[in-house]
Amino acid sequence: MPLRLFRLTSSLLLLCLWASCSHFSSRAPTATRDLVLIAGQSNAVGFDAYASELPADAADRDVMFWWRVGDPPPDDYDVTSGGKWSHLQPQPRGTPLETTTAEAKAKSPRQYGNFKKAEGGFGPEMGLARELRAREGRPLAIVKAAFSGTALMQDWNPDDAGPTGACYRALVTETKAALAAARAQGLTLRLRALVWVQGESDATKTAAPDYAKNLAHMLTRLRADLGAPQLIALIGVNTHFGNDKNVYMPVVVAQQRALAAKDPLTRYVDTEGAETLLPSQTHFTAKGTLEVGRRFATALLVAEERK
Repeated sequence: MPLRLFRLTSSLLLLCLWASCSHFSSRAPTATRDLVLIAGQSNAVGFDAYASELPADAADRDVMFWWRVGDPPPDDYDVTSGGKWSHLQPQPRGTPLETTTAEAKAKSPRQYGNFKKAEGGFGPEMGLARELRAREGRPLAIVKAAFSGTALMQDWNPDDAGPTGACYRALVTETKAALAAARAQGLTLRLRALVWVQGESDATKTAAPDYAKNLAHMLTRLRADLGAPQLIALIGVNTHFGNDKNVYMPVVVAQQRALAAKDPLTRYVDTEGAETLLPSQTHFTAKGTLEVGRRFATALLVAEERK
């Protein structure tokens, strides 16, 4: 073979080999990010944390964000990221009850709009992500599945394939879909923690005494269903819900503390002092929601140090 032809043939072979290797590497995971889940009821949604009151932060664009928020039951009236990854941002308002058709009301009687104002809002994901980014500087992803006015056994029951388990199924489904979508983009996500902001709807005579038992069961199932047996659970609630007049709110708080003391993977996050909207104190304000998110971030870092 002439030397010139040999060199040309060798070059073509090397080019084909390089292209083949490049094609394979583009399909293989090339990066890893931590994934934090946000779930719960209206203070996880951020009902009174208005989008216009969120300070801008350019670093939000570096945080992957996947969301589904609304009112129970999970349905087409929820606002979502469209079944794909976006970046950290406030979420738009859902469809309020007063603007739905009679047919929609019949199908979704509890639909009242996931945020109070038309501008939309945000939950503890904003403060948490910003705090973790500032203190760690590591890539981060957030999946949020939160539904206002929801109670554990009424909406998050992992054993029920019907309506009382609908919110739990949505959390699992959205998480698995987000993980799959990340893999398709060449990203590996490591399930790091669940942020659970819920309990106000369980501040009742019948539900409050069994709250720890029911939440422990849900967390056990969630870790199993997501294949994440070491998933840290950070749990908290608006301690002033009911304007300090609901005698069962302290019971829920005590139940959350008891579960955290019993389960080494669960931490109670105290929200006392985070700003709530007066006069009802039902929800955290934008300032309070950011503070709650930062507290969850700090609790996560402390929990990981002690593992």
